[in-house]
Amino acid sequence: MAKRDEKGHLVKRRFGPSTMKLFGVLAKLKGLRGGMFDVFGKTAERRTERALIGEYRALLDELTRGLSAANHATAITLASLPDDIRGFGHVKDDNLAKARTRWAALLEQFRHPETAQQVA
Repeated sequence: MAKRDEKGHLVKRRFGPSTMKLFGVLAKLKGLRGGMFDVFGKTAERRTERALIGEYRALLDELTRGLSAANHATAITLASLPDDIRGFGHVKDDNLAKARTRWAALLEQFRHPETAQQVA
Protein backbone atom coordinates (compact mmCIF):
# COMPACT_ATOMS: atom_id res chain seq x y z
CA MET A 1 0.00 0.00 0.00
CA ALA A 2 2.78 2.45 0.85
CA LYS A 3 4.60 4.44 -1.78
CA ARG A 4 8.38 4.72 -1.88
CA ASP A 5 10.61 7.74 -2.43
CA GLU A 6 13.55 7.93 -4.85
CA LYS A 7 15.80 6.14 -2.32
CA GLY A 8 13.31 3.27 -1.94
CA HIS A 9 12.22 4.32 1.54
CA LEU A 10 8.58 4.10 2.50
CA VAL A 11 6.74 7.42 2.52
CA LYS A 12 4.30 8.26 5.30
CA ARG A 13 0.65 8.54 4.36
CA ARG A 14 -2.10 10.52 5.98
CA PHE A 15 -5.32 8.75 6.97
CA GLY A 16 -8.63 10.20 8.06
CA PRO A 17 -10.25 9.99 11.48
CA SER A 18 -12.18 6.85 10.53
CA THR A 19 -8.89 4.98 10.83
CA MET A 20 -9.25 5.18 14.61
CA LYS A 21 -12.10 2.65 14.36
CA LEU A 22 -9.67 0.21 12.74
CA PHE A 23 -7.22 0.73 15.60
CA GLY A 24 -10.02 -0.12 18.02
CA VAL A 25 -10.57 -3.43 16.22
CA LEU A 26 -6.82 -4.15 16.21
CA ALA A 27 -6.64 -3.42 19.94
CA LYS A 28 -9.31 -6.05 20.59
CA LEU A 29 -7.23 -8.58 18.64
CA LYS A 30 -4.10 -8.06 20.74
CA GLY A 31 -4.54 -11.53 22.23
CA LEU A 32 -3.30 -12.86 18.88
CA ARG A 33 0.08 -11.13 19.25
CA GLY A 34 3.01 -13.50 19.13
CA GLY A 35 0.90 -16.38 17.88
CA MET A 36 0.46 -17.96 14.50
CA PHE A 37 -2.22 -15.43 13.51
CA ASP A 38 -0.05 -12.39 14.24
CA VAL A 39 0.30 -11.06 10.68
CA PHE A 40 2.33 -8.03 11.76
CA GLY A 41 4.71 -10.20 13.78
CA LYS A 42 5.93 -11.95 10.66
CA THR A 43 7.60 -8.88 9.17
CA ALA A 44 11.39 -8.70 8.96
CA GLU A 45 11.37 -5.72 11.33
CA ARG A 46 9.49 -7.65 14.04
CA ARG A 47 11.70 -10.74 13.62
CA THR A 48 14.76 -8.53 14.01
CA GLU A 49 13.31 -6.97 17.16
CA ARG A 50 12.70 -10.39 18.70
CA ALA A 51 16.23 -11.51 17.81
CA LEU A 52 17.63 -8.35 19.41
CA ILE A 53 15.99 -9.27 22.70
CA GLY A 54 17.95 -12.52 22.78
CA GLU A 55 21.17 -10.79 21.78
CA TYR A 56 20.68 -8.18 24.50
CA ARG A 57 20.04 -10.82 27.17
CA ALA A 58 23.22 -12.63 26.11
CA LEU A 59 25.10 -9.33 26.31
CA LEU A 60 23.79 -8.68 29.82
CA ASP A 61 24.88 -12.17 30.88
CA GLU A 62 28.38 -11.50 29.56
CA LEU A 63 28.49 -8.08 31.22
CA THR A 64 27.54 -9.47 34.60
CA ARG A 65 30.04 -12.33 34.35
CA GLY A 66 32.96 -10.15 33.27
CA LEU A 67 32.28 -6.92 35.14
CA SER A 68 35.25 -5.28 36.86
CA ALA A 69 36.26 -1.80 37.96
CA ALA A 70 38.30 -1.43 34.76
CA ASN A 71 35.35 -2.06 32.42
CA HIS A 72 32.42 -0.74 34.47
CA ALA A 73 31.91 2.44 32.40
CA THR A 74 32.05 0.47 29.15
CA ALA A 75 29.48 -1.99 30.53
CA ILE A 76 27.08 0.85 31.29
CA THR A 77 27.51 2.26 27.79
CA LEU A 78 26.94 -1.18 26.26
CA ALA A 79 23.85 -1.80 28.35
CA SER A 80 22.34 1.49 27.20
CA LEU A 81 22.90 0.92 23.46
CA PRO A 82 19.31 -0.21 22.79
CA ASP A 83 18.24 3.36 23.58
CA ASP A 84 19.89 4.36 20.28
CA ILE A 85 17.78 1.94 18.21
CA ARG A 86 14.73 4.10 17.55
CA GLY A 87 12.35 4.79 14.72
CA PHE A 88 10.55 2.66 12.18
CA GLY A 89 11.49 1.17 8.84
CA HIS A 90 14.64 2.49 7.23
CA VAL A 91 15.26 4.93 10.11
CA LYS A 92 15.38 2.06 12.59
CA ASP A 93 17.54 0.00 10.22
CA ASP A 94 20.08 2.83 9.98
CA ASN A 95 20.11 3.28 13.77
CA LEU A 96 20.49 -0.47 14.26
CA ALA A 97 23.47 -0.60 11.90
CA LYS A 98 25.17 2.24 13.81
CA ALA A 99 24.40 0.60 17.16
CA ARG A 100 25.82 -2.74 15.98
CA THR A 101 29.05 -1.06 14.92
CA ARG A 102 29.34 0.64 18.30
CA TRP A 103 28.31 -2.58 20.05
CA ALA A 104 31.19 -4.53 18.46
CA ALA A 105 33.78 -1.87 19.32
CA LEU A 106 32.52 -1.45 22.88
CA LEU A 107 32.33 -5.20 23.46
CA GLU A 108 35.95 -5.54 22.40
CA GLN A 109 36.82 -2.70 24.76
CA PHE A 110 34.85 -4.40 27.57
CA ARG A 111 36.61 -7.71 27.02
CA HIS A 112 40.09 -6.13 26.88
CA PRO A 113 39.98 -2.90 28.90
CA GLU A 114 43.75 -2.81 29.39
CA THR A 115 44.52 -2.54 25.65
CA ALA A 116 41.42 -0.90 24.22
CA GLN A 117 41.10 2.72 23.23
CA GLN A 118 38.02 4.54 24.46
CA VAL A 119 35.10 4.38 22.00
CA ALA A 120 32.92 7.47 21.97
